[in-house]
Amino acid sequence: METELSKKLGVEHAIFGFTPFPAVAAAITRAGGLGVLGAVRYTAADDLKRDLDWMQTHTDGKPYGLDVVMPAKKAVDGISEADIEAMIPAGHREFVRETLAKHHVPELAEGEASGWRITGWMEQVARNQLDVAFDYPIKLLANALGSPPADVIARAHDHGVLVAALAGSAKHARRHAEAGIDVVVAQGYEAGGHTGDIATMVLVPEIVEAVAPLPVLAAGGIGSGEQIAAGLALGAQGAWLGSLWLTTTEADLHSRALTEKLLAAGSGDTVRSRALTGKPARQLRTEWTDAWDDPDGPGALPMPLQGLLVAEAVSRIQKYEVQPLLGTPVGQIVGRMNSERGVQAVFDELTGGFERAIARMNRIAGRT
Repeated sequence: METELSKKLGVEHAIFGFTPFPAVAAAITRAGGLGVLGAVRYTAADDLKRDLDWMQTHTDGKPYGLDVVMPAKKAVDGISEADIEAMIPAGHREFVRETLAKHHVPELAEGEASGWRITGWMEQVARNQLDVAFDYPIKLLANALGSPPADVIARAHDHGVLVAALAGSAKHARRHAEAGIDVVVAQGYEAGGHTGDIATMVLVPEIVEAVAPLPVLAAGGIGSGEQIAAGLALGAQGAWLGSLWLTTTEADLHSRALTEKLLAAGSGDTVRSRALTGKPARQLRTEWTDAWDDPDGPGALPMPLQGLLVAEAVSRIQKYEVQPLLGTPVGQIVGRMNSERGVQAVFDELTGGFERAIARMNRIAGRT
């Protein structure tokens, strides 16, 4: 499953696996793909360094990448996280308290800090991550909020690192190309996390045409080798997969209840909601998302206010595994995620499905 891009990066299969878990990223790389570690959770540079050290010793010298969240333009300038929190309306804080109380969600222990916090959106946090990352032989730097600042792109190129950016429309993809991005990830409506309104089947060829000859990765709703073959047939040079890895045995969700919800969920059990970060993000539909999407409620705040508002609440829901409220970002491919398997087993299924798809198309074309 080689393409020009996979050969350039030195990977056997054109499968790019995004994950917040170092063990999953390393396993993806060992299996012949490119594991891409999500950095948004690393608010402390030392924690990222610790896990990149671990990656170095568990990737067998094979390539891997890093995904950061960095806006091309500063959303705020000279404003601290505390200043941002002060902008959160009292009514929204009360809505959170009432919703948690309705479901009898216990408080965190006295002195226990929230274990989940969206602070990676802050440019300085991402820059601190890059100060660490460029000391390691990463091969790809992906940005989840469009094109990173020009100096970051230049710095990556100085280190021989390709830069990728996610796009939900051809217009966004053209902006990435103009900014000097090397790879565009065409992320369709079906994808987990922040995503746009255009489905993958429509989006991929539009972006391929818009940014040619830049390589494009197909993303959103992909969880089989047959779907990867379809993405390549549409002009992509690989597939970007994220949700599929959440139910692998190497993933560390810290919640058996959440894993079981993912395994039981169907393709129709997700929703694009602003409940988590303030931007539309596909996730499991829960009573938490329903509460925020209810027209009678206060509505979600814009990013980053919403993420800061719900940080402690999400930690409490996850810690105490409050079933009606418990969720996670995940794409519509969750309907295929109905068993726990190791990353290598997933890869075997992906490559086997790809081979079957190619053989089928060759038969249809009369080549066999």
